[in-house]
Amino acid sequence: LVVAAAIKIDSRGPVFFRQERRGAKDKTFHIFKFRTMVANAESQRDLLIDQNESAGPLFKIRADPRVTRAGRWLRRLTIDELPQLLNVLKGEMSLVGPRPFVVHEDAKIGGWARRRLDLTPGMTGVWQVLGRNDIGFDEMIKLDYLYVNNWSLWWDIKLILRTVPIILRRSG
Repeated sequence: LVVAAAIKIDSRGPVFFRQERRGAKDKTFHIFKFRTMVANAESQRDLLIDQNESAGPLFKIRADPRVTRAGRWLRRLTIDELPQLLNVLKGEMSLVGPRPFVVHEDAKIGGWARRRLDLTPGMTGVWQVLGRNDIGFDEMIKLDYLYVNNWSLWWDIKLILRTVPIILRRSG
């Protein structure tokens, strides 16, 4: 309730953000997050394309002007990701797995890298633990491929245990 109130007080628009993502077996689903940007942020993306700091099909700007004040706080504490637990309960995501890409970003991934879709996408994964946003797109894809090919319950447990201090330190 506190998060919802902060979002509503800070900016107009819904509390939750839904975005179509590509999941296991090429199925699409809508990921849930607390909204951290202005309500029309998706429509402003093309206007900011020249500020994109990410290689490959990803779109990232460290100081994205679309992020609200409450959004900066939610992102810093990684609270914006909590609604993805609804995706986990619906079976669209798991706690650990390859992060699901936006559909138009996923469309640019081909060949052996499509193996990332053999497993259910997760809230956390290998590249979140190894560097989060500091890891480039090509490295993300390779790490997801290694994860899918070497999956084990023990590895998932280790990734969850390593995720907690990263979130608490607010690194990456």
